[in-house]
Amino acid sequence: MKQLTLSLCLAFFACVLFAQEPITLTYAKLPDGDLELDLYLPQNTDNVPTPLVVFVHGGGFSGGNRSGGANLGQYLAQNGVAVASISYTLYMKGRTQDWSCDGILPEKIKAIQIAANQTWLATNFLLGKTETYRIDPSQIFIAGSSAGGETVLHAAFWDRQQMQLLQHELPQDFRYAGVISGAGAIMDLNLITADNALPTMLFHGDSDPVVPYGTAAHHYCPPNASGWLMLFGSRSIADHLSSMEENYLISSFVGGGHEFAGHYFNQEIDVIDSFVKLVVQGASFKMEMTVD
Repeated sequence: MKQLTLSLCLAFFACVLFAQEPITLTYAKLPDGDLELDLYLPQNTDNVPTPLVVFVHGGGFSGGNRSGGANLGQYLAQNGVAVASISYTLYMKGRTQDWSCDGILPEKIKAIQIAANQTWLATNFLLGKTETYRIDPSQIFIAGSSAGGETVLHAAFWDRQQMQLLQHELPQDFRYAGVISGAGAIMDLNLITADNALPTMLFHGDSDPVVPYGTAAHHYCPPNASGWLMLFGSRSIADHLSSMEENYLISSFVGGGHEFAGHYFNQEIDVIDSFVKLVVQGASFKMEMTVD
């Protein structure tokens, strides 16, 4: 009985260690409210600066919250990588127009633009805290699921000055170390050039009916729809990066739909951990994974 009690106590202690509470910080004060992030930090790093992943949750720009990054934050922090899971303005929440075919195209683009700008705000805030939290400023990644995947792809490759809505003050020469997108897409492949290409991890169901795996309209809307928006999904992005001889990893879920948008953020998180560490080590890679 004593042995069983001890085993249960040790198991409970291990779970408590694994589920360490994040530090909640306000990264921006805006007229319509403060924006916060949850920062998950590695323990016992011997003061060696650690990589950081800034995570943007999904939810169609109308739902979801930063707790969606909890599993990722806890796992990566246990493996020596810091994570900041951010809140951002859910621009489509409560609006009469939706995020699908009946939406209004400029409003859909604005939702992505606001979220990308707030990702830049959070990044700049964290750059100012690198010494406090022992973060390596040269190893900051961005990651997101679904709407978050669309956000981080645009945050990574948009011209920050041209698309600026908020005074994010990111240094002009700042570059993310890499980008991780779950079922995301980008509006224009030409945004990704040889000059700004980053190591990129992509994962996507190849039958996703919401965000195209290849190249198609968002939600496969007809061209006369008010919310028609052409998107280039994970397969198209990977092919584009491959043609430029850039580093990428793509995992394709055969027959899978949009339900795989958060897969590696909640299951098999070691794949993301491996990607981050490949980039940190300066490795060259072009990886294709197929999951049946």
